[in-house]
Amino acid sequence: MLNLFDDSEEEAEIEKILAHHTAISADTDEQQFRDVLQALPAAIYTTDAEGRITFFNEACIEFAGHVPAIGDMWCVSWKLFRPDGTPLPYGECPMAVALRENRPVRNMEAIAERPDGSRICFMPYPTPLRDADGRLIGAVNMLVDTTMRKQAEERMMRLAWEVDHRANNLLAVIQAILRLTKADTAQEFQAAFQGRLSVLANVQRLFSVSRWTGANIRAIIEQELKPYAVHDSRRVAIDGGDLRLTATVAQAIAVSVHELATNAAKYGSLSSPSGKIAVSWRTDNANLSLRWQESGGPKVAAPTRTGFGVGAVDGVVRTLSGTITRQWEPEGLICEFCFPDIAA
Repeated sequence: MLNLFDDSEEEAEIEKILAHHTAISADTDEQQFRDVLQALPAAIYTTDAEGRITFFNEACIEFAGHVPAIGDMWCVSWKLFRPDGTPLPYGECPMAVALRENRPVRNMEAIAERPDGSRICFMPYPTPLRDADGRLIGAVNMLVDTTMRKQAEERMMRLAWEVDHRANNLLAVIQAILRLTKADTAQEFQAAFQGRLSVLANVQRLFSVSRWTGANIRAIIEQELKPYAVHDSRRVAIDGGDLRLTATVAQAIAVSVHELATNAAKYGSLSSPSGKIAVSWRTDNANLSLRWQESGGPKVAAPTRTGFGVGAVDGVVRTLSGTITRQWEPEGLICEFCFPDIAA
């Protein structure tokens, strides 16, 4: 019967109740009027002209969490509060205002507390009742539970804040990657930048799949190294326990693994059919250690100059106060990362 997002529905119900009251008043069939109210699923009660409760339906009992007493003043609720949490005296409740000023009260919200301590956000619709001569004889009130709507609004606000926060974070990461991406030609710059953006997109997808609870480190690494293990799964070995990472750490590891794999495909172990990569990680309290080891490729030596990919990895790691060490062994590069305080 009630659409909590459209007040016109509640207004229509009130109009029906008033119309029915006017019709049966001429026949003085008060019992029929009460039977109609009792059958409605909404919490409804009536008072006399002074504000004493004269009737309440079963839905009212469920709403209030107790059985009100005939003759109580103004309201069926155990306790009342304003939307800001301050107490709302019964004499200032919407029903009291409606009777005192002889007018319907609309667009007011309140909080009802039950005897068990639970609370309900609601919107009342107190409306004066008049006899055939227009004299005030009481009022009828319909209490519409808006708790679910309030909770939905709060969830939407939290979601909007979260989206804004994540968007700003992602833009900051993209700006950092843009600053760190360097190349000798425009074509090389485009290829490198697009590759890093693709990495971020993949991480965002993993977060979306997990409903933003975190990105699994194994999924990140497997995703980045999958193209190199298509024809021979033995070329890539991954070892480590399940670990969910926050967005910043996940992005840093994804970019680092992407750059290492790209470098390995050009100059390291992945440039040789017999080359292999082993990636492992472990955690110590809130610290994460990750090891990248290449083998089976061409002999390597420490480079004479810092490559653009190396600079990008170092820059991303530094933003998280992490450390990175490289060992240019003849069998292949060994790279170790340490990220502190990764606990969410």
